[in-house]
Amino acid sequence: MSIKPNNTGKLILLISLMLLLLLTGCGRGRSTCESCHRGIEKTSASHTSCMSCHGGDDKARNKNISHRTMFGPKNPADPEHWEKSCGACHAHQLGRMRSNLMYTNTGMIKNIQLTWEGENGRLYGGRGDKVFDAGGQELHLDEVAKLDHLSGELYRKFCSQCHVGSETGNVYSASHGAGCTACHFPYNDTATYEGKDPSMKGKTPYSASHAMEKLPDNRVCFRCHNRSGRIALSYEGLYDGNNGLVPTRKGLPGPVMASGRRNLVHIAPDVHFAAGMDCIDCHTSRDVMGDGYAYENMYQQTEISCEDCHGGASRPRWQTISRESDAAIRESKSYRMQMRHGMHMVLTAKGRPYSNVFYQDGAVYVLGKRSGKLFKSKVITGTPEHAVIGHQRMECYACHSRTVVQCYGCHTTYDKGEMGTDFIRQEETPGRFSEKEDYRMLYPFPLAINQRGKISPVTPGCQTFVTVVEETKLKSKDEYVARYKGKKQLRFAPFYSHNTGKKAIGCTECHGNPAFLGFGQHVVEGSSIDGTQICEKSADKPLDGFLALRQGKVKAYSAITRERSRPMNGREVKRTLAVNLCLVCHGSAKDPIYRKELDYRALDDALHRRLLSDRSR
Repeated sequence: MSIKPNNTGKLILLISLMLLLLLTGCGRGRSTCESCHRGIEKTSASHTSCMSCHGGDDKARNKNISHRTMFGPKNPADPEHWEKSCGACHAHQLGRMRSNLMYTNTGMIKNIQLTWEGENGRLYGGRGDKVFDAGGQELHLDEVAKLDHLSGELYRKFCSQCHVGSETGNVYSASHGAGCTACHFPYNDTATYEGKDPSMKGKTPYSASHAMEKLPDNRVCFRCHNRSGRIALSYEGLYDGNNGLVPTRKGLPGPVMASGRRNLVHIAPDVHFAAGMDCIDCHTSRDVMGDGYAYENMYQQTEISCEDCHGGASRPRWQTISRESDAAIRESKSYRMQMRHGMHMVLTAKGRPYSNVFYQDGAVYVLGKRSGKLFKSKVITGTPEHAVIGHQRMECYACHSRTVVQCYGCHTTYDKGEMGTDFIRQEETPGRFSEKEDYRMLYPFPLAINQRGKISPVTPGCQTFVTVVEETKLKSKDEYVARYKGKKQLRFAPFYSHNTGKKAIGCTECHGNPAFLGFGQHVVEGSSIDGTQICEKSADKPLDGFLALRQGKVKAYSAITRERSRPMNGREVKRTLAVNLCLVCHGSAKDPIYRKELDYRALDDALHRRLLSDRSR
């Protein structure tokens, strides 16, 4: 290509202007932000202006002047600023988040109070706020910073590190930002920025990248859900039973490390994880971000169930997309495959359409929101194994859970003579918690009646022995068991472990092993069943169960928390164990006798007397 002489001056001028723009700020000439943050990742295609999220002055050439009016020096999505930043464009989503249990933590705080000191008639949140319950009634949440007793201290100094309203930046593999960034700008294991902005490279605590994650991956969920019920671990097939950095391979701890210097070893993963499904493929945005209403327990906010995709007494329900503004169309814009007008969207347990689960050619399909994979869901309605009379009271995961994490004997000490970090008040205050446990196991796991009136796995929740050491070093509480429903008793809570298997637990295991009914590790003697997992602080009440059978009478000695929940009663226990007699000959769930109510006196008829007589010879 040749350049005409009379155009040479114009070309030199154009090149000079381009170099000047590159040297003085944003390549497009609209912002001085990129003069310092060269190479920083674009947040997304729809978030192009630095000021719309961060505030500040993107025309000022002086750094201090430019940053003076920013929404926080680091995180504009922090709840202190999110009404001006994220909420300015996403008012609907912000309204949902403000009532969301992962932000308010109302259920967690309420259940700590129930376990330790009892309710005081008030509801608390990580931050004070006005919210609305599902009936439209206004609720006032008091700040947990004002809860000045042991429950408040435990939440602020222990539990609140998973509260998405506050940043956690100093915990390996468990740190996260505050507010919207907790999910949409994920931290890596060391909470270190590793993007392309040289001015931020290696700084902590920051998200790993400046690019927004519209669809959070499993690592985001793992940051918080690797403690307590440990559902993120169980889902991926990990277990922290060996948690003291004991060498497991080539003299090193592991094979996987997690927060709190815990070793994670491998167990069988959840069948959905093994198939390649992410957490968000089952859980809707309303599960995760809330639906705008305030709930007091997570089971009330969760809107999905196994029956949604797999059916139960009836096949999965569905609803046709009839409008271009339907939620399924709007939410699926970020998916690899978008929903469209006329599709039959499967409904959740609350009757709302999924945005990624649909009927096609008579089958139910689940779309991987991130992966774009289609997973065909097996519908079990009408199959013999799922039509056993009496099993309509069973939660699906009562039979299909491979394992349930159970931590027995949690001994918690609160020492007022030591200093501890209050993560809500953001200061060091007198009082430090420490804890140890007696015993942990995965299987077998106890079953009880849950808040839905169904038979469900339960796990200790929380089985706490409390010691309080005063400043004088005297103990005002020594291995104290709190009162629950008027008496001192340990507690279990209904629980879904997220460690689902395709193959169900065998019939003889549930009907022939009293541990599944709540008797724990036990010995059977005549018409009595006694637990054997004894703690010296609870000599008359075994840790890993809540029932005892004494001379044919069933007695419950621990409580099942949540509304309307309870242990099985004597009649239910005896009927369950009686089925074991039938299973000797009728070992398959396909046997026709399980299509009708069992006759527990059937062994008295002539046929069974003869059969039993023949067997005894």
